[in-house]
Amino acid sequence: MGPAYLRYAFTKGTVQEVGALIEALPLPPGSLVLDVGCGPGRHAHELARRGVRVVGVDLAARFVALAREGAPPGAAFVRGDARALPVRPGSCDAVISLCQGGFGLLGGGDDEARVLAGLVAALRPGGRLALSAFSSYFQVRHLDAMGGEFDAATGVHHETTEVHDPAGVARAAELWTTGYTPRELRLLVAAAGGVVDDIWSVEPGRYAPQPPGIDDPEFLVLAHRA
Repeated sequence: MGPAYLRYAFTKGTVQEVGALIEALPLPPGSLVLDVGCGPGRHAHELARRGVRVVGVDLAARFVALAREGAPPGAAFVRGDARALPVRPGSCDAVISLCQGGFGLLGGGDDEARVLAGLVAALRPGGRLALSAFSSYFQVRHLDAMGGEFDAATGVHHETTEVHDPAGVARAAELWTTGYTPRELRLLVAAAGGVVDDIWSVEPGRYAPQPPGIDDPEFLVLAHRA
């Protein structure tokens, strides 16, 4: 997809999302943040513009290259796998993983626990974590509209869709998105050594304190390292 990724509507709420995170975590200027599954760097760029130091990690070399183009001072990017983060343990004031970037597209299984353990381990004691995850409640409630198939045993939604390259050429693609419940997320974070402070129901471009519900597509987990 390359830069075409930024044409999708769900990427348009970056400024609002970053503003909410800076207040909720909080993230004063000079904080060091690890952005896991950073994509083309939209959250990292906005954080850096506000004086926060950011290191973005993504598996896609094309996204890392795009993130480096025009990056503001304080933002750096490296190619890496969320399952084996190239980060010194305890080095970060905060870790973010948003829009299912480094967590919700793993297809379930043992990788989830490995990734969460790495996210928490990257934090200094007391450091803060912001993690978004797709809602199983929303997925099931709106399955007819969304199409695809939901596997109740694994919580994974499978769909066939189209993605467009920078020239607008469509290509068929298969997506596997794991859905979660708030209780499941609390247990996963606790098993990784984290403590959940709050869970919000959110949607892209609308991050705000709102208790978990069934009509918003994502949960935003706010936690800290014990």
